[in-house]
Amino acid sequence: MHRLLILAATLSTITSAQSIDLFKPLHFREIGPATPGGRTDDFAVVERNPNIVYAGTASGGVWKSVNGGLSWKPVFDDQSVSTIGDVTVSQSEPDVVWVGTGEANNRQSSSWGNGVYKSTDGGARWTHMGLKDTHHIGRILIHPANANVVYVAAQGHLWGPNEERGLFKTTDGGKTWQKVLYINPDTGVTDIAMDPQNPDTIYAAAYQRRRTVFGMNGGGPGSAIYRTTDGGAHWTKLTEGLPKTDLGRIALDVYRRNGNVVYALVESEESGIYRSDDKGEHWRKMSNTNPRPMYFSQVRVDPNNDQRVWVAGVNMEYSEDGGKTFVQNRITKIHVDFHAIWIDPSNSDNMVVGCDGGIHFSHDAGRSWDSRENIALGQFYEIAYDMGRPYKVCGGLQDNSSWCGPSATTNTRGIPNSEWYTVAGGDGFYSQIDQEEPWIVYGESQDGNIIRRDLRTHESKSIRPREDDDKMSRYRFQWNSPMVNSKHDRKTLYYGGNFVFKSVDQGDNWKRISPDLTNNVHRNTLSIMGKKVEDRTTLSRNDGVAASPSITTLAESAVRAGILWAGTDDGNVQVSRDGETWKNVTGNFPGVPKGTYVSRVVPSAFDAGTAYVAFDGHRGDDYNIYLFKTTDFGETWKSVTNGIPKNEGTLHVVREHPRNKNLLFAGGEFGLYVSFDGGDNWQEFKNNLPRVPIDDLQIHPRDNDLIVATHGRSAWILDSIYGLEQMNPQTANTPVMVFHVRPGVIWKMASLRDFEGHDQFYGENPPYGAIIDFWVKSKPDMKDVKITITRQDKLIATLKPKSLEAGLNRIVWDMRADRPVPLTAQEEAQIERQAASGGPAQPRGGPLVDPGGEYTVEVQIGSNKDNKKFNIQDDPRITWFTQADRQKRRAAIDELVGMAKDADALRKKFTAADQSITQLQAAWKRPDAVKPAANIQKMAGDLKKSMDDMRPLFVNRGFGGEQNVSREERLAELAKPEPDFVLPAVTQRVQQMINQVESYSAAPSKSQLDQIALTKTAIADAGKKMDGLRGEVTKFNDAMNAAKVPFVPVP
Repeated sequence: MHRLLILAATLSTITSAQSIDLFKPLHFREIGPATPGGRTDDFAVVERNPNIVYAGTASGGVWKSVNGGLSWKPVFDDQSVSTIGDVTVSQSEPDVVWVGTGEANNRQSSSWGNGVYKSTDGGARWTHMGLKDTHHIGRILIHPANANVVYVAAQGHLWGPNEERGLFKTTDGGKTWQKVLYINPDTGVTDIAMDPQNPDTIYAAAYQRRRTVFGMNGGGPGSAIYRTTDGGAHWTKLTEGLPKTDLGRIALDVYRRNGNVVYALVESEESGIYRSDDKGEHWRKMSNTNPRPMYFSQVRVDPNNDQRVWVAGVNMEYSEDGGKTFVQNRITKIHVDFHAIWIDPSNSDNMVVGCDGGIHFSHDAGRSWDSRENIALGQFYEIAYDMGRPYKVCGGLQDNSSWCGPSATTNTRGIPNSEWYTVAGGDGFYSQIDQEEPWIVYGESQDGNIIRRDLRTHESKSIRPREDDDKMSRYRFQWNSPMVNSKHDRKTLYYGGNFVFKSVDQGDNWKRISPDLTNNVHRNTLSIMGKKVEDRTTLSRNDGVAASPSITTLAESAVRAGILWAGTDDGNVQVSRDGETWKNVTGNFPGVPKGTYVSRVVPSAFDAGTAYVAFDGHRGDDYNIYLFKTTDFGETWKSVTNGIPKNEGTLHVVREHPRNKNLLFAGGEFGLYVSFDGGDNWQEFKNNLPRVPIDDLQIHPRDNDLIVATHGRSAWILDSIYGLEQMNPQTANTPVMVFHVRPGVIWKMASLRDFEGHDQFYGENPPYGAIIDFWVKSKPDMKDVKITITRQDKLIATLKPKSLEAGLNRIVWDMRADRPVPLTAQEEAQIERQAASGGPAQPRGGPLVDPGGEYTVEVQIGSNKDNKKFNIQDDPRITWFTQADRQKRRAAIDELVGMAKDADALRKKFTAADQSITQLQAAWKRPDAVKPAANIQKMAGDLKKSMDDMRPLFVNRGFGGEQNVSREERLAELAKPEPDFVLPAVTQRVQQMINQVESYSAAPSKSQLDQIALTKTAIADAGKKMDGLRGEVTKFNDAMNAAKVPFVPVP
């Protein structure tokens, strides 16, 4: 009752995290894709068993494989963050695993973490070990002989200064920490390396950097290389032979066979790779190789050959002469942008690399590669849908182009990678689909490069807005520039740069319809860490920020054409009521720091003046939550953040349900939130969804699915959210309430490929059937529960869930009538085994019902009940199946259902008699048993032989049916001579005929009708034989009665 009161309050005036437990049955399904992979930052491999691999991903959590990457399991999904900077396993105690959260790659899209975690059972359970404000962890090292001694390289905040950065050490397994190396609030430690012969000798790379919304400064006087020889008590700054100017990011590695040899990848005006042969006392520059250090900066020396050096970059650089020369073509045919390298110390041919395209294995020192396309790590920025059946989704992924794929397939295994395809290149962002001509898709990559693609021919046309002449200032486009396909005219597009552009001909021509909506402050007049942006000596200057300031979010009202909203990266929110004149309403937001990045503006579909605006302050090192609502075109704003944890993340997106203005969803850096009261109160909505960054959300208006675009775990769908849509304050006190049921579709499913091994990825299909959501006020006693499906007051099916809970419940009717014959225990067990093995789901019900007409589901609990009507639809691909042929098929199935009942009745009678005579003979064999007269034993033997002769009519040979036969008897049955052909048992023949007739959309063929007739005759013959058996049993029982011994039931 307490939870129900909480929910009632949640839906009216307050919110509570507890109440979301009442929606636990709602299941998010992962649809992929896994083909493009996603940014992978680090690996930890158990050296004594290299099949055990841990992979740390940029924003998709930690994954574990115990078979060399053939299959993977997420082991970090229950933690509060999913962004991983480093994962490390203790080689002396391999069950001890450490994870540092917050990726260390310094991108404008990099997520931040909350410290370090430790597992002592191989990743099964995790404990947060502190260092919460470090935000980005570059490396963790564990002492090779003492797993309680751990070093953590903490970069610290990316977007501002903070104190919790530097190098931390624990000697008690993480209970307490000591900061053993600290430079200043702008400088952290990005990498550490340990002398393999002397673990107290450690090298640390200090890194000074700061990112802002308008650019980056990737270096400063704080960056340097330090060395300790006493486990961090004292440090020496190493400078001899290194550049004298400011340094940037530095990567380190020590040669495993000789601790004197140290490599450093150094960012500076003299960037390159440096080598020391005396533990860092002296350095010499080997070459200028150092690709994009802000983003990569990973160097690995072959553990068995100090001349072989690998350097991560867009391409993997490889040297065989100690870094003097490098080649870029050693690694081919896999994705670029490498971040992680592991080389097997026992065999250097074995390698694992991680990149923006996922995880890849090599067993010939990098000459050929096996890509592991079985983890969905896609980093979506935006997502869109069409109105196909099933609908497709399209969206852009970080460094992985823009992709489209189905929300469901008719493949019984699910949604394979092969169903996904690219529609635009580059880093993918916004996609839009023409709702009338869904083969027309708009895609986008960075710096305003948009294309229109025709999926029929795969032709693409660049439609980027262009300046009128070469003398004009260049338009400024975001990394992720907003694109809108008008709901009022499908050929109208809007696009945001520093101006708003409009096209009425699908992008062929553009017109500016706004002034510059930013503050138009040139970034070269600004400074980062005291250094002017215009200073070209700035390391990693403006990396990833092509232009600033510019528009970040753009939206059109669905209520009235011409109402447009825009937000910018320098904090402006502007509105136009006529598509021509604009008003800046930025000053009306209470409590938002000036210049805060506007992450999303969403107009309401119910009222022209209502809109929601989310700000993302983390680019200013502000981690508060900012979400506002206006009902007067921005003249006034109300904060609507109650229930979303403060200072824990930022919001990227908010969506309003198209039919319920009070139902809102918000996606943020650390998960999904839901509000039932127009944003006044929120609560986390997780269920089985990983706690990952959510960059976009959509609600499919027909199917009522919530589509979730995660930045790290690809796309997910929550099917049929009518239970959430129709939730209201009165629901909590309603004993039973059935929500709207969307039509079930009798899709014709097929298993298209079998025996593919364990390395395949399949996205999850929606549940097959009609999804039925209903509310139950309190947990019921299941004996009081009755759930039925009827049509025209005729009972079609009875649904029997194993349990129900207080709150929202979900069951799926498979669109099958009740079985004419209940499943046997053996059949139930076979279905369970099939499901556990991952094979195609086997139906539990009887024949499929007919599409068309209304069905009614009724849920009754005690004396309380509610019902809803709904439809069943046929597979939309089937257009040839006439009503006359449907009736013929239905007549055949109905006849077979009657035959199945007759056959099963005969089987049950036979089985009862057969079991009795078998048990009777077994009893007589006991040593202490009283033996009947010889004539009775002979009559029993004759009766048993008659039954044995009849058994194939009712029991398939070798399986025993429902008989309680011993293993020896079953083997003896199998040992009998195999005849040329044995007809199936009559019950099996009927079921086979039902399957054959309903498996194809056509009237039964003559051959099938003939088989039905033969089966009907076989059942009649079986009945006659049962009549004869009945006479034998009666005669035997008379003899038994005369001898005063127990008799056999008459069949």
